[in-house]
Amino acid sequence: MKDLELNGKLLHLYRRVALCAIPEKNISLHRSIDKLFEDSERFQPIKIPAISDQSQPAEMLMENRVSEAAKKEMKQVERGRLRDLNTGWIGMMASGDGVLRERMSLFWHGHFACRSVIPVFVESYINTIRKHSLGNFREMLMAVSKEPAMLQFLNNQQNRKNSPNENFAREVMELFTMGRGKYSETDVKEGARSFTGWAFNAKGAFQFRERTHDTGVKDFLGQQGAFTGEDIIRILLSRKETAVFITGKIYRALVSEVPDQKRIDKLAEGFYNSNYDISQLLLKIFKSDWFYDSSVRNALIKSPVELLVGIQRTVGASFNNSQAIFFIQKALGQVLFNPPNVAGWPGGKNWIDSSSLLFRMQLPALMFGGAEASVKIKESGDDNDPFGTRRGKNFKVEANWSNWAAKFEKTSSEKLPMAIAFQLLAKLPNEEVMKLIGQKATLEADRVQTIRQITQAIMSLPEYQVA
Repeated sequence: MKDLELNGKLLHLYRRVALCAIPEKNISLHRSIDKLFEDSERFQPIKIPAISDQSQPAEMLMENRVSEAAKKEMKQVERGRLRDLNTGWIGMMASGDGVLRERMSLFWHGHFACRSVIPVFVESYINTIRKHSLGNFREMLMAVSKEPAMLQFLNNQQNRKNSPNENFAREVMELFTMGRGKYSETDVKEGARSFTGWAFNAKGAFQFRERTHDTGVKDFLGQQGAFTGEDIIRILLSRKETAVFITGKIYRALVSEVPDQKRIDKLAEGFYNSNYDISQLLLKIFKSDWFYDSSVRNALIKSPVELLVGIQRTVGASFNNSQAIFFIQKALGQVLFNPPNVAGWPGGKNWIDSSSLLFRMQLPALMFGGAEASVKIKESGDDNDPFGTRRGKNFKVEANWSNWAAKFEKTSSEKLPMAIAFQLLAKLPNEEVMKLIGQKATLEADRVQTIRQITQAIMSLPEYQVA
């Protein structure tokens, strides 16, 4: 019974924070937690050669020094590079060792939501997030705020002393630090004045332009001074509201959508006193008894990317057709590097409607069973949308079923359905469902094929949608 309870806790941990990877056998819970951090310690940048080795097209496009025909061709090339970044990150999530870093990077990508059509900007932005995702929030906030992709997305390039643009200052307070209702409109205006001069050049490097910066005295959150953007971020981080807001978002993302304010406040106090150490905050969550309580298990709906990556990780699957990867992201409502707005994806129950739930449950059959997608995805109508796809019904997926089957080599045939369900599901289905799955499995003579059939059937259940 103790072993079963330990395995249940390990599986819960990995479903929540390791993109549904399967934990090692015969490992303690605390050792497993430590190992997640150790495996994610090394930061490996996403580097698409066509992007990293050549920024000139983006530079030429920004400076508008090419013909219309050349511009059209360059934009097509740039769209291809953005798609490579998307599939490159999906690939790292699905097969890389640093699952905790990638899981938290996915969270921070939603927190610091951003879009750009310039690949060199996007590559720099996501690598900055991934570099700091388990590090220090103070350093990450400053670094992401200076990313060209973010400054462009929030219009700070147009924020000048004689014509302030308030977008960037407002979102830094509302979405990145304290949250709505913790500041006044005067704070927005004074913050915007402080961020004047924050810009970037055509090569994608941050620039502070003194001639466009407002050097006057500002009155921000009760403090006065000739503040710069760095000063504003320092002041925001000095407010405990920021620690509470960030901790609350992490709690809702990893623990439960129903916040326990007492727990959040206690965690936030430690987060603030640690000078915003993200790993320390996560360790406190993962090593708390309440993280494994039945009240918070089976409480979160997997995001589309978690669902897709989780299936790939479980059975060692990879796509031969990148169009299918974009099709799935579009159909399920989460396309990496293309959030719906500056607030990111709403998440939670918003991931599910009648259409998306049906497609979610069809996904294993599409990937492994040769079925054809019946869902129609809504196109953006933007010819420049790098992730637009009218194709994608032709799913070509390779999976290492033998490797997955080896995990159950000591399991008797009659116990296979329950053993696989225990590995994959946060909540087991009723006996009738399990009986039907067992009956399906008996049709296959080959053991690997039997396990494949059972796995596909279990992944197609509504229970597989939650973690």
